Amino acid sequence: MKKELGIYIHIPFCKNKCKYCDFISFKGIEKKQDEYIECVLKEIDTQNWKEINEKYEITTIYIGGGTPSYLCAENISKILNLLKYKIKRLNKWKEIEITIEINPGTVDEQKLIEYKNCGVNRLSIGLQTTSNKLLKQLGRIHNLEQFLETYKLAKKAGFKNINIDLMLGLPNQTVQDLKESIEQVVELNPNHISVYSLILEEGTEMFKDVEDKKLKLPSEEIERQMYWYVKNKLELLGYKHYEISNFSKEGKESKHNLNCWNQEEYLGFGIAAHSYFENKRYCNTSILEDYIKNIKDGKIDNNIEVLEIQDFEARKKEYMMLGLRKIDGVSIKSFKEKFIENPIYTFRKELDELSQNELIEIDGDSIKLTNKGLDYANLVWEQFI
Repeated sequence: MKKELGIYIHIPFCKNKCKYCDFISFKGIEKKQDEYIECVLKEIDTQNWKEINEKYEITTIYIGGGTPSYLCAENISKILNLLKYKIKRLNKWKEIEITIEINPGTVDEQKLIEYKNCGVNRLSIGLQTTSNKLLKQLGRIHNLEQFLETYKLAKKAGFKNINIDLMLGLPNQTVQDLKESIEQVVELNPNHISVYSLILEEGTEMFKDVEDKKLKLPSEEIERQMYWYVKNKLELLGYKHYEISNFSKEGKESKHNLNCWNQEEYLGFGIAAHSYFENKRYCNTSILEDYIKNIKDGKIDNNIEVLEIQDFEARKKEYMMLGLRKIDGVSIKSFKEKFIENPIYTFRKELDELSQNELIEIDGDSIKLTNKGLDYANLVWEQFI
């Protein structure tokens, strides 16, 4: 039986850099887009697709960034057409979950139609908040009205699987701000809603503004109040809370992300893209000029940095850590099937401590976070690092 494999494509271009963002992305270098895409195509082309197709079933493709929708649709089409040719699943192409991240202010109806025509069947729209004041503070290039227009155009273009990204714990954000965002988003009835807590990253403009006391973060108590409001409200409206920050209608979970949390393998293409393949974690260089030069010189391997070659013990620990991101937790049966061991015994010391601190519970086949564990998830994950 073939193993599942995901594909990730990193697009590092943005119209503007958001003030909280520490992802590898750049503004003001639009002239490099075509050259970059040609290099990504060459990187894809050099993979051993014969061996990949023999061993794996490609089930997801995710185009992230950056702002992938800032590129012309033709470049996205080139990537997907090459993958369609390489993975030899012409008769099953429509079964692959193909996601692209889009930002309001970077798409129109024609671009969305072109995405659909080349195989994209899932959109992830970056909204973050419905407050125009907070959007401006974040450095977003759009307002609420532009988001609503983008969502309307996506539905008109025929997209039925749409995620909307929101954030909580933003500087100057109140619980009421968040409530209004949730209420306005659920009115649109999307299949999937992601709600991420802001993590201030050193080196970002927002980190400096908070450090200089130009901006003030909500207290930890308010941030937790926001989180539990979101969880309770969305579950009440029929959304399944299936991962720390993700909610979906039945059957509309992000397959690409679920595969990552289930420790399935994936290949990353493009600058700074990460891969997990044959028990090895590695990534491409984060330096755009190096990435392009190495590919043009036929030295693609020079772009790769190996982060970890996992042994058996490391794989088991990581499986627990990733699995405990899911609300359903780690399946004891699945762990046994994968590692021929019982996790209750293998991690008896860690699980006993976490259980005594009421951070996890063992319920039938599942080892999962308690409500208290959701608030202190980092302490749980740290046990398996």
